[in-house]
Amino acid sequence: MELALVIGVIVVALVFDYTNGFHDAANAIATSVSTRALTPRAALLMAAAMNFLGAHLGTQVAQTVGSGIIDAPNGSHGLVVVGAGLVGAISWNLITWYFGLPSSSSHALIGGLVGSALASASAVHWDGVVEKVVIPMVVSPLAGFLLAGGVMIGILWIFRRANPGRAARGFRYAQTFSAAAMALGHGLQDAQKTMGVIFLALVVGGYANQGDSIPQWVIIAAAGAISLGTYAGGWRIMRTLGRRIIALAPPQGFAAETASAAILYVAAMGFGAPISTTHTITSAIMGVGATKRLSAVRWGVAGNIVTAWVLTIPAAALVAAVTYLAFHWLLE
Repeated sequence: MELALVIGVIVVALVFDYTNGFHDAANAIATSVSTRALTPRAALLMAAAMNFLGAHLGTQVAQTVGSGIIDAPNGSHGLVVVGAGLVGAISWNLITWYFGLPSSSSHALIGGLVGSALASASAVHWDGVVEKVVIPMVVSPLAGFLLAGGVMIGILWIFRRANPGRAARGFRYAQTFSAAAMALGHGLQDAQKTMGVIFLALVVGGYANQGDSIPQWVIIAAAGAISLGTYAGGWRIMRTLGRRIIALAPPQGFAAETASAAILYVAAMGFGAPISTTHTITSAIMGVGATKRLSAVRWGVAGNIVTAWVLTIPAAALVAAVTYLAFHWLLE
C-alpha cells in the first residue's frame, strides 16, 4: 500500500510540475512574443529547453520545499498529507489558468502543503514559511518593479540619441537572450519545487533519508515534466502578461526579463528561497511601464492579478485541507 501511495504521489507531483510548466510558460516568453522578438512556437521550444537545463543548476530550493515547510509523518498517513497538498496546488493552477490570471504555482504548492498539514495536525515550520516564503513574496515583486524600472531608465539614457527603429531591432534580438535567461531562472526555481516534494514523499515513504542528496532520476523527471508543460504553452496567461498590463516595446521587454532573471538567480542560489517567477516578471513589467508614465500601466488588470496573488496561498490551502479529509476517509 505504501509503495503504491509513493508512486501515486510522485505521479501527482509530476502532473503538478506539468501544470506549472504550461501555467508559467508565459513568465519566460510573453514579453518576447508580444514584441515579436520570437515566434510563439520558437519561444516555447527555447523556454522548454532552458527550463530543462535550469533544473540541473542546483537543489537549494528543493531542499527548502522538501524539509523547510512541513514535517509530514512517516508512512501512508504522511503520503496522504503530501498528495492532498499537491491536489490543492494543481486545482488553483487550473482555476487561475482558466481565467488567465498569472498567479504563483510556487505559492499554490506552499499553500497546499500547509493546508493539508494543518488539516492533519502535522507540524508546519512557520519560521521557514515566514523567512523563505512570506518575506520573499513581498520583497521579490518590489525588487522586480524597482530593478526593472532602473534598467529601463538606464536604457533610455544610454540610447537617448539612437535611431528608434534601429534600437528596437537591436533589442528585439537581445530579447532572445533575456528570454532564455528568464526561462533558465524559471527552471532553476520551479522545477526544484517539484523535486523537493518528490523527495519529501520518498522520505515519508521510507525510500530516502532526510539529508540525502536528491536522486538524479528525480531531477530528470521534474525537469522533463516542467519542460513538456512549458512547450504545451499557456496562451491565456500569455495574453495577460504580454498585452493587457501594458503595450510592450522590445526595450521594455528586455529590461523586464533581465531584471526578473537576475532576481530569480539571486533568490535560488543565494538564499534557497522559492520565490514566484510570476510575481517577479509581472511586477517587472509594471516597473518598466511606470517609467513611461504611471497611466501607461493598466492598474485595473494589475489589481486583479494582485488579488489572485493574495488569494493563492489560502485558496490552495483550503482545497488541500478538504482533499486531505477526503483522502483520509478513503485511504486510511
